Amino acid sequence: MAPWRLLPPSEWQKHVHHFVSVTTQQHQHHGWIHTVDPVSASVVLLSFGGDGCSVRVVMGDAVQQVVLLQEADQETEERLHATFLPDDQICVGDAELSSRRRRLLLWLERNRVPVKEEGSVLRVANVLTVDAPYAAQDCSSSNEIILSRVQRLMELLPNDMPSSCLTPSQDTTPLPV
Repeated sequence: MAPWRLLPPSEWQKHVHHFVSVTTQQHQHHGWIHTVDPVSASVVLLSFGGDGCSVRVVMGDAVQQVVLLQEADQETEERLHATFLPDDQICVGDAELSSRRRRLLLWLERNRVPVKEEGSVLRVANVLTVDAPYAAQDCSSSNEIILSRVQRLMELLPNDMPSSCLTPSQDTTPLPV
């Protein structure tokens, strides 16, 4: 078999999301392959433990042999995919996205912000949009003043407040922004 670094990227791709044993000249490393760098052939290994996840990068020039030990099941595959995502983007299903969109819509209405739904996008005053997953960093607008005020208002949305508490008819006193 050809040396690891000389294999084509299609061969490396076959190893992604597999539990492997990577042999170098002095060590043997075990872990789940998250990715392989296409330029250097370096292998990014993830190991899951009780206290989280550890990442090890094995340089492509040092790799002598990679042996497939196990293929990832659905749960491990999701865990591998979610490892480097921000917390607010991990495992967000359609129901959760719909709930977030509805809560944000009601929150903005409660604070007298002109907002309307356009499919999965919230449009504020026809100058700002909020895309899924409906966090402050998901806003986009060319008007920096409106952008910063809406983002501050979104950051004040209580995480533990159910949608039923956000109806516009209740306590319509706007929060200072």
